[in-house]
Amino acid sequence: MSKTVLIVLHQEHSTAGRLGRRLAERGFKLDVRRPRFGDPLPETLAEHAGVAIFGGPMSANDQDDYVRREIEWSAVPLAEEKPFFGICLGAQILARALGAGVGHHPEGLVEVGYYPLRPTPEGAKLFDWPDHMYQWHREGFDLPADATRLAESDAFPNQAFRYGRAAFGVQFHAEVTHHMMCRWTTRGHERLALPGARPRHEHFEGRALHDGKVRAWLEAFLDHWTGLMEQPGRISPSVSQIAKAVAE
Repeated sequence: MSKTVLIVLHQEHSTAGRLGRRLAERGFKLDVRRPRFGDPLPETLAEHAGVAIFGGPMSANDQDDYVRREIEWSAVPLAEEKPFFGICLGAQILARALGAGVGHHPEGLVEVGYYPLRPTPEGAKLFDWPDHMYQWHREGFDLPADATRLAESDAFPNQAFRYGRAAFGVQFHAEVTHHMMCRWTTRGHERLALPGARPRHEHFEGRALHDGKVRAWLEAFLDHWTGLMEQPGRISPSVSQIAKAVAE
C-alpha cells in the first residue's frame, strides 16, 4: 500500500493544518500540490493512498481554469475508489463533480465560527460527532444523487456526506489549528460582518469549549478513512455517470 496522500491546497501559504499532522503521525507522506499556482494533478492515484482537497476563498462555481480542472480531475479518485476527503471548497468541488449544485443561502446567511451540528442516523453509525463544528463558508452544496447525508445544520442542511466506498465531503473545518484561526479571523476579518457570522471573540471561546470533541472526531474519522486505504479499490460502475455530470 502506498503511504503517500495527495494534498490539494488553494492558497500560497495554506497548510494541511491538524489533518496533515495527524496523517504524518500515522506514517503517511504528504504530496502537496497547488493547482492554482500551476502544480499538475496526477493522471492516476496509483502511487497515492488517497487525496484530500482543502478549502479556499474561491467558489466551486468560479470559471477559473484550475477550478474546472479540479472538478473534472475528481473523476480520477472516484473511478479508482481511492479515499477522497473534501473539506469546505473541497466538498463543494466533490459535489459539483457528482452533478450537485453549489450556492449561497437563500437569505444570504453564512457560517463563520462555531455552529451546532447534528449527525443523521447514518452518520451516528459511523462516528461520535461533536455538537458544534468550526465553519468558514458563504456557500453550501446540494446532496449529490446516491450520496448519504451524514450530518446537518440549521442554515446549511448538508454538512457531511459519503459517496460510494471511500469519498467523503464535509462543509466544516476540523483541521483548523489555533494559528490558522488567528490568521483567518485577522486576514479575513471582513467575513465577520456577514449575516449570521459569529464575532471574533466567540471563535476562540468556542474553540475552548468544543475543540476537544472536534479533535476526537477527526481522530475517529482518520482511523476510518485511512483504514479504507488498506482495502483495494475497484473501477466504479458509475464512472461514466460521473464523467457525464462533470461535462454538463
